Amino acid sequence: MFKRILVAYNGSQESLGALKECIRLCQHIEPEIHLLVVVNPHHNPIMFASDFAISSVDISNEDFENNKKTMQSKLESGEEQLKKQNLNCFKHLEIGEPVDVIAKMAADLAIDLVIVGHSKRVSRTFRWWGGTTDAILTEKVNCSLLIASSI
Repeated sequence: MFKRILVAYNGSQESLGALKECIRLCQHIEPEIHLLVVVNPHHNPIMFASDFAISSVDISNEDFENNKKTMQSKLESGEEQLKKQNLNCFKHLEIGEPVDVIAKMAADLAIDLVIVGHSKRVSRTFRWWGGTTDAILTEKVNCSLLIASSI
């Protein structure tokens, strides 16, 4: 059974799907939920960072600070959705490459299940050629990984 769940969230349709899967799973169990938002200081379009994070180019500029504030707001919104279902969570706003941050947090917090969103809007060819974030994540985490498909 899953005792600790980490949900990668950024307010996108994909991450809302991940949050909904978490809520659905938690109807039958009462795990410790960790809601994670990652602000990515480097944009790499091949890595599809937008599946899990918001991209920002320069961590020293005003845009980065605005992105951080936006993501903090999205984190609060995700928490509210969990609270509506009588679920509590630990909130985390981290800066870095999404896959690395998710993998590190999963290890540090002894996470049993990571839930991420997945978009079907990108062609299979582009995903195969570039390597998707969710595919790379499967190699980096040492726990179960649930990839929630956006509908």
